[in-house]
Formats: sequence, structure tokens, C-alpha cells
Amino acid sequence: MSKPRKKGRDVHGIFLLDKSQGMSSNDIMQKVKRLFNANKAGHTGALDPLATGMLPICLGEATKFSQFLLDSDKRYLVTAKLGERTDTSDSDGNVVQTRPVEVETSQILTALEGFRGEILQVPTMFSALKHQGKPLYEYARAGITIEREARPITIFELKFIDYQAPYLHLEVHCSKGTYIRTLVDDLGETLGCGAHVTMLRRLAVADYPADKMLTLEQLQQIAQAQSFDEMDALLLPSDSAVSRLPKLMLTAEQSKAAGFGQRVKFDNPQNLYGQVRLFSDENLFLGVALIDPNNVIRPQRMINFS
Repeated sequence: MSKPRKKGRDVHGIFLLDKSQGMSSNDIMQKVKRLFNANKAGHTGALDPLATGMLPICLGEATKFSQFLLDSDKRYLVTAKLGERTDTSDSDGNVVQTRPVEVETSQILTALEGFRGEILQVPTMFSALKHQGKPLYEYARAGITIEREARPITIFELKFIDYQAPYLHLEVHCSKGTYIRTLVDDLGETLGCGAHVTMLRRLAVADYPADKMLTLEQLQQIAQAQSFDEMDALLLPSDSAVSRLPKLMLTAEQSKAAGFGQRVKFDNPQNLYGQVRLFSDENLFLGVALIDPNNVIRPQRMINFS
């Protein structure tokens, strides 16, 4: 029985999309996939339709490493409106409570101190976290509230930018799993007036350069005027998703074995342990492996070169 024909090209790499407001992350990912005529694509953590900014889109074999970007830290620029609380904690929702704003800048600076470092956060009901196989937002839209456990997150930096009542502008550098809408909602409750997000822009994901981002409109113009070779030149290499992992160069023999998913015993002169990036003797990215305490390379996610 013959294999089903692939739909699209075998194109591999990561496109840095500057997401516009209003579209879902999945819808815009599908548009990027079609423009590249790629046979496989995936994004690295959804941005709300309200949000704009960096959305790395993995194509082809790069999709195997999307989880590393999902787990990476992020940086955001956010505008919060004080005095109004909404059911989604952003301006796409309905206002459920209005309170007077009698807040001074000094009070905001004091309140921000309590949200820096390692904190616990209860995920919003309007999130993609699943309960019994269904996303929480589906329950929320049906008027059902599910009990959620607080989860540990880290706010590496919470920078005050400006406050012109009722609007507060902040920059947030945070760990994976942080909900900026929830952070703003919690801050509003601490200030006693309520708050919700009116603008959210993702500035950075991991170490990706913001100047490499392109909007969907820019990509569409390039796709109309240029060849696939020129479009593919826009892609960042697949190993950029795991750039924070140590690099391990293999011999030709080790490369062949690891490429087949076989475990490889080696001398480990660099004393590397845990996850690493594997490169062949020709400096070709092979994938990600785990080095165990017995100096054995255990392939985990490997590039398929067939």
C-alpha cells in the first residue's frame, strides 16, 4: 500500500510573525502555512485575538521543538485600564464591575512589589488549559466555573512605564504559564479599584530578535513578488528553538547511530549532562538528546532527513 502524498513542501524553520490584532493564533498560523506551502506547521503558544506581537511559527521538522519555545520566558508591553473589571480580564469581555479610581502612582509602585519574583497565580477561566479534555474557555462561555489550583510562575521583571489615570502602562518579563490578563486583574484587586487589559503586545520570546519579525501583510507581499527560495531565506534555523541548550558535536559514527535513534556511549570530555543540542561531524543539527549520568546519549527529538 503506497504512502499518502504529502500536501505541501518539505520546508523547515521558524518564521517570526508580528501578529496583528483581531485574529486567532491558529487562523494566522494556517495562513502562514499556506503562504509557504508547507506540509506541516505549528505555533508556540497562542496569543489572544486582542494581543499583537511576536508569534514564532514552526514549519516542518521545526515543529518538533515548538515545546521549548512554549516553555520559554516571554516579554510583554501591557496597558491596563483601572476602575473596570471584565469577565475575561481584557477589553474583549463584558464589564462586570465598576469602581472609582482613587489611586496614586506611589500606591501602584508599592503594589507592583508584591507581584515580582516567584508568585502563585490562579489561571483565568478564559484560558486554553483543559479540564476533562475541554478548554476552560468553553466552560466559561457556558457560564460554568471550574475550580483551578494556583500555579507557580516567575515575574523576572515588572517595570512601571507610565500612569495617566485610568490607564497604566507596564512591561513584563515572565516565565511560561503566566497570564498577563490575570496579573492585571490581580493587580486591580490589590489596588482596590479593579482593572483589565486594553492593549497587550508580546515583545519577545526567548532570545529571538524583534527586528526579524514580519507582519502577515508583509509576508503576503513577499509571497506575491518572490520565489519560495527567497521566502525560505526568512526562516530561522530549527535549532534556534533550542539555542539555550549546550551544543555537542558528534563524530561521523556517533552521528549515524544517534540519527537512527540509538543510544550512544561516549567519553563526555565536556562533562555535559541533561538536554543538549546534537550536531553532526559536518555541523548539521540532528536534534535534541539527553545525556544521562552514565555518559550515554539518549536521543529524544531527532530531525528526519528523509
